[in-house]
Amino acid sequence: MDLTAFVAAMPKTELHVHLEGTLERELLVRLAERNGVQVPLPEGGFTDLTSFLAQYYPAMRALVTEDDFFELAWAYLVKAASQSVVHAELFFDPQAHTGRGVPFPTVIGGYRRAVVKAQRELGVHADLILCFLRDLTAEHAMSTLMEALPYKDWIVGVGLDSDERGNPPAKFAAVFARARSEGFLLTMHCDIDQPGSIDNIRAALVDVEVDRIDHGTNIVEDPELVDLVRERGIGLTCCPVSNGFVTADMKAVEIAALLRSGVKVTVSSDDPAYFGGYVTENLLALATAADLTPEELVQLQRNALEVSWLAPFRRDALLAALEAYAAGAVTA
Repeated sequence: MDLTAFVAAMPKTELHVHLEGTLERELLVRLAERNGVQVPLPEGGFTDLTSFLAQYYPAMRALVTEDDFFELAWAYLVKAASQSVVHAELFFDPQAHTGRGVPFPTVIGGYRRAVVKAQRELGVHADLILCFLRDLTAEHAMSTLMEALPYKDWIVGVGLDSDERGNPPAKFAAVFARARSEGFLLTMHCDIDQPGSIDNIRAALVDVEVDRIDHGTNIVEDPELVDLVRERGIGLTCCPVSNGFVTADMKAVEIAALLRSGVKVTVSSDDPAYFGGYVTENLLALATAADLTPEELVQLQRNALEVSWLAPFRRDALLAALEAYAAGAVTA
């Protein structure tokens, strides 16, 4: 079997991609020129999460109007369609924009237009997940949640990202409790090899009781937590290519071990414009590094659909399509 062709055509679900992290250089330059904004161009060379974020946030200044946010999301969704993505759950960071004067409705309005257009014209279904910036205050997060409430029908859940150091899940416990009471699903970044990683994973799972964990590969350090996520069916949204930029390696051994132990690990692209790999490239990189079989690659997609925040009727239809693809590829 040609594994590259098999992965390229396989129907995919992506659960961990930051819209602002899909801002490719060409679009960045065009938007900055259109808006008369000077932004530093990302130079790469990331050695850890902090060095990545130092280039990531300044580039966002190119995003000013609703059309800018639409174009950013639309560009990602077109790319996703070309990679056979059928469903994506898209992180966005409103505080990175409202904090510099861009109104919340401008951000969400542009992204929503792209989501609707992609469903209609590309056949790609997408949902939005609002992420709070954990290096800002809990009060700022709560006020952002309040701004989001009029748009509840456009946002499926909330998450937590940015610099994890000194910003544990407990800092945002009240915000996430309020979000849950408003009907949002919950996830949190537990980044790779950060100080206190395993404690933060435990707090997110046990204290906050999130529905998913983003990254989270350090869970292998605590077998009891591995058992917990397996028993609860909680997904881990892993991003092997970005892992290889901000840590010592892509954590392929750990991801594969979790997959083979029955944990619902998934594979996504994180910030593909910065790390040079969308979801297909991430799957192929992991397959090469961990010697994954075609069936294991299909299982990653089953996992993604099963832990997605899709309505059951849509999830069942996409699972059936995945199974049909896998069966056809085996017999071809």
